[in-house]
Amino acid sequence: MREQVITPRATAGRSSAQAGSKAGGGSIVQRPARRERGASASRSRDGGRLRQALAYFPHIGKALLAIITGLLIFAGYRAAASASFFQARNIEVNSTSRVSADEIKAVVRRAVAGPGVWDADLNAISEELQRVPWVRSAVVSRVLPDGLRVRVTERVPRAVVRTSAGKLVWVDTDAVVLGQMLPTDQMPIFFIRGLDETGTSVARAMNRERMQKYEEILREWEAAGLSERVSEVNLDNLRDVRAQLAGDDSQIEVRLGAEKMGDGLSRALRALDEQRQTPCGPFINYLEVLPKKIIVGHAAGAGPCSGGATSAPVPTAEQETAKPAAPDKPREERSAGRSSSSSRESRERDARKEDEERRKKARDKKEKESNRAKSETRPRRVG
Repeated sequence: MREQVITPRATAGRSSAQAGSKAGGGSIVQRPARRERGASASRSRDGGRLRQALAYFPHIGKALLAIITGLLIFAGYRAAASASFFQARNIEVNSTSRVSADEIKAVVRRAVAGPGVWDADLNAISEELQRVPWVRSAVVSRVLPDGLRVRVTERVPRAVVRTSAGKLVWVDTDAVVLGQMLPTDQMPIFFIRGLDETGTSVARAMNRERMQKYEEILREWEAAGLSERVSEVNLDNLRDVRAQLAGDDSQIEVRLGAEKMGDGLSRALRALDEQRQTPCGPFINYLEVLPKKIIVGHAAGAGPCSGGATSAPVPTAEQETAKPAAPDKPREERSAGRSSSSSRESRERDARKEDEERRKKARDKKEKESNRAKSETRPRRVG
């Protein structure tokens, strides 16, 4: 039986090499490989860098592809937005009573003529519509592909203002001028004067305060049943509100101050009714309301009442109740006092009667001429 010996490959190689060397009579010397120098080393480095750059090429390609795709999409969007397919052909406007629907449509068409429905600036269109008279606010929405819908909230006329030029115009609660008052319009309860017409932001803010004061006055006077006695209110100075009376008292101005408009006008009218019974009653041209009294002013050229002013206290019910009673006097003093008082009152009454008869014709003529002139310049109240 033979034994099989397996010789390792490395060992076998060395054995064969030794055998060969012996056979050739020489030896093989192994030398180290030379290092690459010069141009070969440079080419090797360039090749490495190129391989690194090529490693990033897929990422760069993806970025470029995304940029190109975005540009194409943007160009397509611009082309689609300006295409005739999106041009405004159908504009819907909700029903309006004072604003013309054709005027609203004309404003919208001008705004979307260039960009089309798809790219229209809806907020800018809404702001443009708010510049139209009687438009308080406007909401614009798209109805693709070629439509727009407009919902308009109109301003509500609240009062009639007499301008510095003498024109009568409607305004709303924000004091925005809506248009000139027409002969066919319903007459307001009374007119307003004194709004600032400069158009600045400060003027608009002050005019809104004046309209708030107007609303307050209107509520108080309507609750007290006094609004029909007034034809015009001057709100130029909110600390010195003035009211021009209506009808037979149209030449009288009531200076109300800043507070308690209803109570002040009521007191002034009571004082006026009392002063009407005096000889100077027909010549009253203003009443000034103070906390505890009413100042009554008279027109110039009215004889003894010319340009004068008297004080007319108007006590409240509480003051009249709290007034102490006068102490009793002896009977003789009371009798003498009544006699002297009666004779004095009789003389004053006769003097007033004679004076009133003497002036009656001149006064009536003057009042007729004054009323005729005022009726020609002041709008008549109806309703």
